[in-house]
Amino acid sequence: MPYKNILLFLAFALLSLTPANGERPNILFITVDDMNCDSVGVFGCELPDTTPNMDRLAGQGLRFQYAHVQVGNCMPGRNVMYSGLYSHNNGVLGFIQNKNPSHPHLSDLLQAGGYFTAIFGKVAHSTPYTPYAWDMDLDMEDGKKLHVKDPHSYYRSTKRGIQAGKDSGKPLYLNINVSDPHKPFYGLTNRQVPIDDPRKPSKYFTPEEVPIPGFLFDDPKVRFELAHYYMSVRRADDAVGEILRALDESGQADNTVVMLISDHGMALPWAKTALYHHSTHTPWMVRWPGKIKPNTIDDQHMISAVDLTPTLLDVAGIKPTTKFDGRSFFPILEGKTQKNRTQVFKEYNENSGGGSHPIRGVQNKRFLYLFNPWSDGKNKFKTATTGTLAYQRMNELAETDPVMAERLRIFNFRTVEELYDVVKDPDCRNNLVNHPDYRKTLDNLRMAQEKWMVKTKDPIIEAFHNRKNPEAMYAYVAKLQAESNERHAARRKAQAANSKL
Repeated sequence: MPYKNILLFLAFALLSLTPANGERPNILFITVDDMNCDSVGVFGCELPDTTPNMDRLAGQGLRFQYAHVQVGNCMPGRNVMYSGLYSHNNGVLGFIQNKNPSHPHLSDLLQAGGYFTAIFGKVAHSTPYTPYAWDMDLDMEDGKKLHVKDPHSYYRSTKRGIQAGKDSGKPLYLNINVSDPHKPFYGLTNRQVPIDDPRKPSKYFTPEEVPIPGFLFDDPKVRFELAHYYMSVRRADDAVGEILRALDESGQADNTVVMLISDHGMALPWAKTALYHHSTHTPWMVRWPGKIKPNTIDDQHMISAVDLTPTLLDVAGIKPTTKFDGRSFFPILEGKTQKNRTQVFKEYNENSGGGSHPIRGVQNKRFLYLFNPWSDGKNKFKTATTGTLAYQRMNELAETDPVMAERLRIFNFRTVEELYDVVKDPDCRNNLVNHPDYRKTLDNLRMAQEKWMVKTKDPIIEAFHNRKNPEAMYAYVAKLQAESNERHAARRKAQAANSKL
């Protein structure tokens, strides 16, 4: 739906703009890019001093122990956040723009509700298409693009965004998206070759001191890569410190709700471009002076990224009639409880290159169930992590190590169904799907998955119903890949035509 039509739609859709208690707050929503939840100090990082600014922010408000995003890659995941719809309902299945969305974006709803909206970083990945009608895009300053790996860029963009909001006379929604620790990691190129990087983190980590995630393996090359990852985490934290410094200096901190999450897990095998526990577990924290008590921990409810838009609309005092797949957890911010927050649903469709490998998942506090209809033992999963040193080393070791060879086979080809005890096995190494002791758990999660597919009109239910008929299931996946190929071919054709203009 073109933006002007969306505005007309919103004029009728907005039911109420009444703030709960007087003046409506500013909202500062911060994302960091490709960071594991357990890379943050207060979420159990084994490496000291990775995130002092995030730790401080978490201590000033509420943090969720059981928060997840829906998708393990960027553009689809961010569009779930800002639409309140699962990917199969918002039309952003991968990295192809949806030029005619039938839904409003969070920024549309907030603008119609009287907010000034501004964004810095990940602009093209944060909307169904670009350019999108934000009130202000902060990526450029004095005719030059700010460097997204420079922490001071975040101070300058935040300061400008706050001032623009103040000048508008409206409450402000400011979305600041930190590029770290997305590759290239600090001091490396995208090919993981060392370079002299002038944008240095405030603390360095050595390969010898970094913890090895349980889903990876201890190896000098893996340690080298992880050291640069953790230095990028620290640089992301430096950027968060700069954002909060700009907010403090503005004098607006007491009237600003600050929310921070990571868009998904680290850009290393078994995390990014997947739906495993570490792929989607996110360090969700909220500071709201005068509303949320400092150092509050919620270990009762499960929330997910699809809940973001309805929640922020409640924070802003905006009550649209727009229907969402997610639901607001605003009552939790008020210190109340919510029923039926015992599980989250996860969805993956395709990678940036158009490789269609649909996955669906449901996770509660104890178990994770995954459905991979593309898994036939031949179809190789295309991820954003195959260019990493860890993946390359896994291939090298697999030539002589049978254990690593099996681990690599599972990574590349998966199985149709997976079941993990994420309390005992958060690294998802022991697939329990054929274990007789977990048959009832498997059946219950299958039923929950099917019920969600029916409720949200997920077309993958066709493959799910055919999971005992491999030929029919794989035929459906082949159809999805053909459709993805058409979308990407059309994009390439359009790009070629534009290049000739």
